Amino acid sequence: MSTEKSPDVQSNPRQIRASVLHGAKDLRIESRTLFPPSPTDLQIRILATGLCGSDLHYYRHYRNGDIQVREPMSLGHESAGVVVAVGSDLTSQFAVGDKVALEVGLPCSQCERCKEGRYNICKGMSFRSSAKAFPHAQGTLQEVINHPGKWCHRLPPSMPPSLGALVEPLSVAIHASRRASLPPNSTILVLGAGAVGLLVAAVARLSGAATVIIADIDAGRVNFAVEQRFAHVAYTVPMRRGADIAQELEFARETAGSIAGLRTRKGAEVGEVDAVFECTGVPACLQTAIYATRPGGKVLLIGMGTPIQTLPISAAALREVDLVGVFRYADTYPEGIAMLAREREGDPKFAELVTQRFHGLEGVEAAFDMAGKGKDGEGGLVIKVVVEMGEEEEDGKGKL
Repeated sequence: MSTEKSPDVQSNPRQIRASVLHGAKDLRIESRTLFPPSPTDLQIRILATGLCGSDLHYYRHYRNGDIQVREPMSLGHESAGVVVAVGSDLTSQFAVGDKVALEVGLPCSQCERCKEGRYNICKGMSFRSSAKAFPHAQGTLQEVINHPGKWCHRLPPSMPPSLGALVEPLSVAIHASRRASLPPNSTILVLGAGAVGLLVAAVARLSGAATVIIADIDAGRVNFAVEQRFAHVAYTVPMRRGADIAQELEFARETAGSIAGLRTRKGAEVGEVDAVFECTGVPACLQTAIYATRPGGKVLLIGMGTPIQTLPISAAALREVDLVGVFRYADTYPEGIAMLAREREGDPKFAELVTQRFHGLEGVEAAFDMAGKGKDGEGGLVIKVVVEMGEEEEDGKGKL
């Protein structure tokens, strides 16, 4: 059995606490056995875990789409922590006290996709907090975990753990940008101003896009995007639902037309855009994306929403608009860490994405309840909810 996927194979176990999902909205704090790290593993004390849409689906429904949870599972995969013990093969690469961001997908490393560097679409992938593989790979809402050093990425010592936890969703945005492979000075439309949409917009800006437009039904979110320098132009999509598919497509064309009539930073009309990053998975948004894209442009499919949709496919085919799938990421963490560590004038304010913080395993249930809301009790936007688990050990010796 590979120690990379089942690292806890040694003696001298200890007990740690974990937040464990047993059913829809049935979270329990339980004790688990943790063994010392194998030679190729690090033992990591989790400091921060961000909650994402897939976590929320599992919490609410005990499933994510057609993926049913089949055994109690810890959630969480957007994580940063501190190394508290180092496997014997890793002592020249890591030290106790290092802060790390966790890349929590463990591919097989043997299949053709892995060999060509596209390990994100490995059929044998085991991904923490996903119920797709069985036994499930347990998530990071635990006090301490063992994780392969190969998939741990050192963070700058001064980077707050909550910012380090953003490397995972930021990686989705970086991978999408690479899949788009757009030239500088492109005009970009991002549909959806949740955390991923905001990060996609930020990567487009930092990659040299001339104009980044972000659209959402929530005016507060798109205004936030511009105010915090994630995008240049905001558009609030009107709430409309067609009586039939013909009317829905007409509404999509009208929305695309309204976006085309917006003004760029230089005062020119936006017109048709070079690429649309669709981050919602909502049929109306994907329909709009196709109509909004110029001939020869691209639509990046990022949002995991409605699995079966009716699309104006001839509008894409006759103008050679490419529909490009985006799933997770591969080899993006170093770039993501460098991006978050930048402190240049005019850069997106990444730290502002963390809008609510909850402390400890006892706060996990309240964190999930908050993550399902659009605004908190004080009227503030809910964009990224993070569970913080405490600071690094003060003695620096890795004692727990």
